[in-house]
Amino acid sequence: MPRKPKFIPGPSRLSVILKELNEEPRLSLTGLRGISLKLAAKNDHFGARPRHFVKEELGRIRYANPQLNVEVNKVPKSLQDNWTPEMVVEFGDSISSVKLASRSDRLHCSPFTTVSIKCTEDGAKTTIDISNKWSTSITKELMDLAGGDVWKEHKAAAQSAGLPILPGEEKERLAAVKKRTPKSSTRNPENLEAMVENMLSSPERPKTGAAAILP
Repeated sequence: MPRKPKFIPGPSRLSVILKELNEEPRLSLTGLRGISLKLAAKNDHFGARPRHFVKEELGRIRYANPQLNVEVNKVPKSLQDNWTPEMVVEFGDSISSVKLASRSDRLHCSPFTTVSIKCTEDGAKTTIDISNKWSTSITKELMDLAGGDVWKEHKAAAQSAGLPILPGEEKERLAAVKKRTPKSSTRNPENLEAMVENMLSSPERPKTGAAAILP
């Protein structure tokens, strides 16, 4: 009687989760007290991508920053409501935060993002509009804001090497390109006529009837 093949178990669910949480770069934040997200309870035209951020990136942020206060507020949104999802970043009352708030009331995170800093008695707060943004884009804006020197070094090294700054960035970039590329209208009458003409005039078209016999 033949032996049964030895069963080799795959990676456990826990090991898969730990691998995802420990992916590089580590999303360590400095000088923050907490972050609070407001998004639609169900997907809408603004809600899907912020929800992906909560699903794909927020766990890594919590794992790398166990002392960080993280709140996710899912608010019912009707068709008449026009508010957009946002992330409020609250700085701690450290010296670096005070200097940051007193130096300027605006902080440029990237060429495409400008966020306002509002000083409070407890420190400074920043609101980032996260509507219609990829999850990796939201993460990069947050890391640009409070990732510190380690994040800056990682970002510079990845850019100089032509590599993605965050895991999954290439997939999102490819999806954006596909969305911008118009679908080819192959069933357009003009296109069909051109396709038939090319097929009939092609030298590789197999000969039939008398043409197949004649030299």
